[in-house]
Amino acid sequence: MKVTTTKSKNSESFYITMSYVNNEGKSTSKTIRKLGTLKELSQQLSTDRDGVLAWAKEQARIETEKYKKQSQTKTVLIPFHADRLLDYHQQKLFKGGYLFPQAVYYQLGFERICRKIRDKHHFHYDINAILSDLIYTRILEPCSKRASYQAAMDFLEPPSYREHDVYRALDVLAEECDLIQAEVYKNSNFVTRRMDGILYYDCTNYYFEIEEADGDKQYGKSKENRPNPIIQMGLFTDGKGIPLSFSLFPGNQNEQKSLKPLEQKVLTDFGHDKFIYCCDAGLGSEANRELNHMGKRTFIVTQSIKKLPKEDREWALDPKGFKRLADDKPVDRNQPDEEDAGHVLYKDAPYTTKKLDQRLIITYSPKYAAYQKEIRRRQVERAEKMVASGKRKAERRNPNDPARFVGKLAVTQEGEKAKIHYFLDEEKIAEEAKYDGLYAVCTDLLDDDVKDILKVSEGRWRIEECFRIMKTEFESKPAFVRLENRITAHFLICFLALLVYRLLEEKLGGAYTCEEILTTLKGINFADVGEQGYMPLYKREGITDALHEVCGFRTDYQFITKQKMKEIQKKSKGRE
Repeated sequence: MKVTTTKSKNSESFYITMSYVNNEGKSTSKTIRKLGTLKELSQQLSTDRDGVLAWAKEQARIETEKYKKQSQTKTVLIPFHADRLLDYHQQKLFKGGYLFPQAVYYQLGFERICRKIRDKHHFHYDINAILSDLIYTRILEPCSKRASYQAAMDFLEPPSYREHDVYRALDVLAEECDLIQAEVYKNSNFVTRRMDGILYYDCTNYYFEIEEADGDKQYGKSKENRPNPIIQMGLFTDGKGIPLSFSLFPGNQNEQKSLKPLEQKVLTDFGHDKFIYCCDAGLGSEANRELNHMGKRTFIVTQSIKKLPKEDREWALDPKGFKRLADDKPVDRNQPDEEDAGHVLYKDAPYTTKKLDQRLIITYSPKYAAYQKEIRRRQVERAEKMVASGKRKAERRNPNDPARFVGKLAVTQEGEKAKIHYFLDEEKIAEEAKYDGLYAVCTDLLDDDVKDILKVSEGRWRIEECFRIMKTEFESKPAFVRLENRITAHFLICFLALLVYRLLEEKLGGAYTCEEILTTLKGINFADVGEQGYMPLYKREGITDALHEVCGFRTDYQFITKQKMKEIQKKSKGRE
């Protein structure tokens, strides 16, 4: 601290001021204490100007010692003035939840990846800062690219780039999409132990608010049953549900054909050639099974019982030949003992197609059977109401539409127009009831334990959860970008945000739900207090303690000085 003076026409005033660095990184100063005018102090101290100046310097020294002592004892005293208005355009609230995804972002080596891209393209803007902010805002505050820039202005570390740089960076990110995926996969092995011996694959699609098809945005079967053009995404995750790689393909393309090019990228760019391919029945075509029967790859895919050859289907529906999964005790599915109630049953047999020797496993779950029976009961009730009203709604292409149970019969009398009668199709209801509780899996793992095979197959919920997070929490749909390269960049950012989030979720040990984690991160805010530091504006809870523990820093002190906050920001970037 030092003594400063101001002079007017009739007086001279003495102040104690302190220099500091503001939020924009610029040096400035503030008044700590007004000592008085020269006339007042000369009368009080009975001395001349030199004596007043000497006294003022001693007061500055005392204030400096007091400040140092407060810093050493971790006690901060900040004066507020009830009669002083706020300064214009001075931001007081800052968002700090991004610090935790930032810790994962830098552990994944994105800074090095961005440096490699910058050296290749020779641009001058900070692509690492742009990519990181786009990922953080996608997790914390999903919005357009322009709105993401504005949202990042509220971070403790505001953007060092300009808004137009974001759009330039999107083109580069799209061009380097494959490189980024390959590099971040390799780096992720240093963050966590990847369970890449099992790869789950699935597809989804995203609609666009446009009227006409264009490029890869084509009309197809939308997951949301919307009439808009769509683009499709194929996604690989590992056995933990952590994203591995993705690809985009036209909305009117058969999703079965999407597997081969993306899997080829995993084999060549990622250098990963030994894994179990696992998918649902929609992506388990014979061609895809053959593809994953080569080399060191194997497959476990869901099989539709209804699409099995007649002989195999009859064997699957036969209640005899089942065993308890727990201990292999033989059980007749239609005549179970009391101790068999609630147990999952199974049976397996060789299943040979034209080119592959496979193993067909059929499971039966009483709980799943009861669930399906209750769902169908409600659907039949709705179908009965349709019959009673004499009106049958047009059946949608939905396997759960109640209208499928309503049949119609045209009765023609001679010389009269045909009259349509609606009726409840009991045969169709009984036919569907045959499949209650049954589930089928096909695999080329001929000697592995059934429990292990079924455990892998049951893990497909993880990739379905990934799509739910991207579409719901990260609001990846609808997509508003128009150009093909911007579309690629948009979904790359969504993919990378999902990867960062999933790794953070894993670090927390699966103890918290997605909603709990994201709500907590969004609520971690700080108030700028008197230009001296920050005061946390969130509740300390078990989840905040866990976040601090896994990320290696703490922000839940009663007060955080500017210097301490800089240290926290460095720690979140791995720069201690």
